[in-house]
Amino acid sequence: MNSQTRQYLFGLIFIAVGGYQYYINDMLEFSMYVCAGSAFIVNALTTEPGLLPYKKPLVIVTWVLIVATALQFFYLLRYKFF
Repeated sequence: MNSQTRQYLFGLIFIAVGGYQYYINDMLEFSMYVCAGSAFIVNALTTEPGLLPYKKPLVIVTWVLIVATALQFFYLLRYKFF
């Protein structure tokens, strides 16, 4: 399995876990997992040859999603577990 396929797979796993969190009605973890999964998928899209003209905006979106995931994770640690 190559690294690009692995990124899509990790993204789908994160989104599936987010779907489970939505099912048990935990919206904070749902948003965090969907954001993390989307970051993996958009990061994998940056290496697609057909999307080469959009590489810079895709990288920016990837970093925004990574930062949003980190902030949601810190919020989750602070207000859910402490």
